[in-house]
Amino acid sequence: MNKTYVHGYDPKENIRLQDQASTLVELLHSDTSYPAGSRVLEAGCGVGAQTVTLAKNSPGAWITSVDISEGSIAEAKAKVAAAGFTNVQFQQADIFNLPFGPGSFDHIFVCFVLEHLSRPALALHTLKNLLRPGGTITVIEGDHGSAYFYPDSEAARQAIQCLVELQQRDGGNALIGRELYPLLQQAGYKAIRVSPRMVYVDSSKPELVEGFTKKTFTAMIKGVRQAALKAGIVEPYVFEKGIKDLYRTAEADGVFCYTFFKAWAEK
Repeated sequence: MNKTYVHGYDPKENIRLQDQASTLVELLHSDTSYPAGSRVLEAGCGVGAQTVTLAKNSPGAWITSVDISEGSIAEAKAKVAAAGFTNVQFQQADIFNLPFGPGSFDHIFVCFVLEHLSRPALALHTLKNLLRPGGTITVIEGDHGSAYFYPDSEAARQAIQCLVELQQRDGGNALIGRELYPLLQQAGYKAIRVSPRMVYVDSSKPELVEGFTKKTFTAMIKGVRQAALKAGIVEPYVFEKGIKDLYRTAEADGVFCYTFFKAWAEK
């Protein structure tokens, strides 16, 4: 698994991830649940932003959440404990070298992880070996190429492209949402289904204006400013205008759209 996480591990990023998870819980997870007694692996749990929802939606399932970062595991444990859930166990591990035997799990859940990996198809193939025959995998990823907005802004698109470029340089892929179907095919899964989940935001949805346009997406782009300028990808004034224009889409007449992709497949 890539050691570099393009968004960083500082407290502001943890808050952004939590804002994203709480804002998108209905859109992404209204149909995420597992039967009582089933064994579920959450591969790449990060700071537990999705783990709490998994535990809440499937109180009778046994969830094992792993991540490569010891610090993230500690954060995730604290979140789950604070929420009062006892059906999750945590383990620090590399997604490419997990300490579980073949067929250990009935279901696997992977959310916002593949975008950071240089070998996403290999990761999916490795995870498939951990599923029992007929077991399922759920994968959720975004696609930064799906962002469009009003008023339109070339500077905003350049600022977004900075994150795409930085992630590519780190070996990841910020446009991976559109590739979930072929990646799962390549990894040998069957019965693959992909569902696009669009976030549409205008001022009639103030909770999304605040929770998604400002605190999730624009905060994410704003967070790579230093890295983008250091890499010489963009002129400072262009980046600053791009962030200003993204915030402009959150005003009374603004519109912001973004699409996530949720895939299911069977072993």
